[in-house]
Amino acid sequence: MRHVDICILGAGPGGATAALHLATAGQPVLLLDKAVFPRDKICGDALSGKVLSELRRLGPDLVSRLSASAGQVPSWGIDFFAPNGQRLAVPFKPRYTKTVDAAAGHVMKRLDFDNFLVEEVRQRPEIELLEGVDVAQPEQAADGRWLLRTAAGEALASARLLLVANGAQSAFARQIAGHALEPAHHCAGVRAYYEGVTGLSPDNFIELHFIQDFLPGYLWVFPLPNGQANVGAGMLTKAVSAKKVNLRERMTEMLATHPALKDRFKGARRLGPIKGFGLPLGSKRRVISGNGYLLLGDAASLIDPFSGEGISHAMVSGRHAADWATRALAANDTAASFLQQYDAAVYRRLGQELRLSHWLQRLLQFPALFNFVANRAANNPTLAETISGMFLDLDLRERLRQPSFYMKLLFGGK
Repeated sequence: MRHVDICILGAGPGGATAALHLATAGQPVLLLDKAVFPRDKICGDALSGKVLSELRRLGPDLVSRLSASAGQVPSWGIDFFAPNGQRLAVPFKPRYTKTVDAAAGHVMKRLDFDNFLVEEVRQRPEIELLEGVDVAQPEQAADGRWLLRTAAGEALASARLLLVANGAQSAFARQIAGHALEPAHHCAGVRAYYEGVTGLSPDNFIELHFIQDFLPGYLWVFPLPNGQANVGAGMLTKAVSAKKVNLRERMTEMLATHPALKDRFKGARRLGPIKGFGLPLGSKRRVISGNGYLLLGDAASLIDPFSGEGISHAMVSGRHAADWATRALAANDTAASFLQQYDAAVYRRLGQELRLSHWLQRLLQFPALFNFVANRAANNPTLAETISGMFLDLDLRERLRQPSFYMKLLFGGK
């Protein structure tokens, strides 16, 4: 039976990031995960510039080591395909030279990326990592400490503060923090790996296909090393239910029949089954802390409602969780009233971005507008560069909310 100040449930990007920041601060921590790493995680596998930024905060050489890994490919942008088929290329850097610039993004299987972080965890004596431990629902004692047992009932640890980073299916988030699954703020997704897909970008642009009769969902194709690709589809759970969509069948059908995809997948081979997963979206602000606990990453419902990105948001929450856990111990105060400052810190960093992405998600209800913007941008380099900048600059992205932006497009303005 271990008696610790901080225990983290889940060693994915959120939990591992929190543990590493705590270790750097000299704070011992117990880190538990039911899996043994390396382990697979169903995801799109894209690592954005925000992920790289969080890696730099963890260590100055982590990005260069990631970039040198054979398990990743550098990505230089996104190809959006509008409902009418128009391609809109959005580089992560409006002007880039691959021989000079460092890539602003990467694609790497979660099997490899999560293990990359866990290997960092293994090097830190401040972190005790226990893998293959199936933890039962924690119970809070009268003194506020959390009691942790294995699913078999064996006493494992007690902790003053619990950092809950055990993913989208977190029973703690549902049953103790009260995060109900809300179909309007939840996405259903499927993913499979393929080899032999043709027509992938030489600059490893990730592809997002907004197909007319699949809206408000989208299909993605992300290039991977060794000629493989991560291919998947996602749609709001509310829409899946209303339209009675079988995502596995629908994805297979689109790859086989859609004009932009069928020839590219004709000779491709699927590697394993199509797997399903759920994404609790950050389109609704939730309470992500309480007496003696903080929620991180997917357990905190922080996934971007437009792009589906969750890795960087998990790492951001992990960094702030480490900060406020340290402050709580220093103040000898783990009450909900103190820990709500963690909520404020996370939403100061992510709130505006999540609100804008929710608005972009709702824009998918107007495919004609999407087509219009894509058509204009394809013939207007200034507009195309502006849209590229919107993915790095929230002030620019805010322009998408303004009617004047579309009026200028309509009447030929830049």
